[in-house]
Amino acid sequence: MKNLKRQWQLGKVRPGDGSALPEYRLWQLFSRSVLFLDLVTPSGETQVYAVDVRHLAEAKTRKQHEDASGKSPAALYRDGVQVHRSNLPTSFPVPGGVIEVATSAFGMKRIHFVADDGTESALRPHDRSQEGLRARFGRRFPRTSALVGVVSLLVLLAALVVSLMHGAEAVTRVPAVAEHVGRFVSPVDLPTWGTIVLTVAGVLSAVERATRLRFNRLLDTVAS
Repeated sequence: MKNLKRQWQLGKVRPGDGSALPEYRLWQLFSRSVLFLDLVTPSGETQVYAVDVRHLAEAKTRKQHEDASGKSPAALYRDGVQVHRSNLPTSFPVPGGVIEVATSAFGMKRIHFVADDGTESALRPHDRSQEGLRARFGRRFPRTSALVGVVSLLVLLAALVVSLMHGAEAVTRVPAVAEHVGRFVSPVDLPTWGTIVLTVAGVLSAVERATRLRFNRLLDTVAS
């Protein structure tokens, strides 16, 4: 299944237009992600690959290859020149493997180089992107960064538990279910303001984890 998925993603990749990698602008902080990968060729030459992800373009063009401005949701650049472009999720072919790219509602979901031998490594974020700023924060304040990561995880775990309990309560309200397993009443009954706070905190936690390229299908989808 993994091989079939990769072949399907590779089939969506189109040739690039040869344009140069645009400079990263401050106002693109939440709409664009740029990450880099250094690969050494058999001749010993180092080539710099860059993946440019346009989050708003992806949101607008799920059934189209380009948006009105001509920007693809994702493009691959080699030494600053566009060589491939694609919708998301996708897998860009590079020497020695592929670069797998996927997004979620909160940012980057996955952007890893997967070598032919199966080893994986995350790409290096642009210093001025949200991923790059979060990585710099982690290097300068490692303890605070670790604490923020733990709080984000705990918030999403709390949201998951509350969602599961409310879901169980809703299911056991069905008479046929209640007759066999009994009625479950959630011990957590949040007021309206509490639900709003937990929802906002969950979204912020999911965004924070996305900037660290941390995605868990169970946890991070709760916030959405």
